[in-house]
Amino acid sequence: MNAGTTVVTLAGPEGAIDVAIDRPASTPRGGALVAHPHPLYGGTRDNKVVQTLARALVQAGYLCWRPNFRGVGASAGAHDAGRGETDDLLWLTRQLRTDPALSGTPDAPLVLAGFSFGSFVQTRVASRLAAAGTPAQRMILVGPATSRFEVDTVPADTLVIHGEVDDVVPLSSVFDWARPQGLPVVVIPGTDHFFHRRLPVLKRLVLGFLAAPAGIDGAPDSE
Repeated sequence: MNAGTTVVTLAGPEGAIDVAIDRPASTPRGGALVAHPHPLYGGTRDNKVVQTLARALVQAGYLCWRPNFRGVGASAGAHDAGRGETDDLLWLTRQLRTDPALSGTPDAPLVLAGFSFGSFVQTRVASRLAAAGTPAQRMILVGPATSRFEVDTVPADTLVIHGEVDDVVPLSSVFDWARPQGLPVVVIPGTDHFFHRRLPVLKRLVLGFLAAPAGIDGAPDSE
């Protein structure tokens, strides 16, 4: 992606995992794991939305890992409908959090980000991290595939971005998923599933989110 990007092959729980690592210019403020869209429909870590997320995260100071899911690139195995992919990303979060560039502890600050199918997998990862007492600090979901998978509920301060005219995952489906959670959805007008010609807008939204303090005001409404 840039001069600070390297590619490594890690020995994951079920075989090789092909990972691109994007490094910020200064000491990282935390780690970020970005998940790509559906591998059976051409999704890879080099997807433009995934790369846009990574650029924003690196610019914000995060050490960013972009793995290829099972069966993509040099990653071993075959597509597992989100089950094995979740296991792999959970394993990667442990490796990332103990990277010497970070604090080297299992609870180092972590951002989970995903696009489409990758968003679905990341909600499963977030749920399992929270259940284990090691939750992610921030979460970014772009074009979450709510009409195609059972997407988990997410923390109240999750950034959810969707295109108004998404013809792969209808906006109405995202609202149906978000409504019971009281979860805001940022809608980019006139935008399709792949955010054609809107990637700079997507990047600005992510940078603004990462610049704000983590968490939300949990105080009850005064009215």
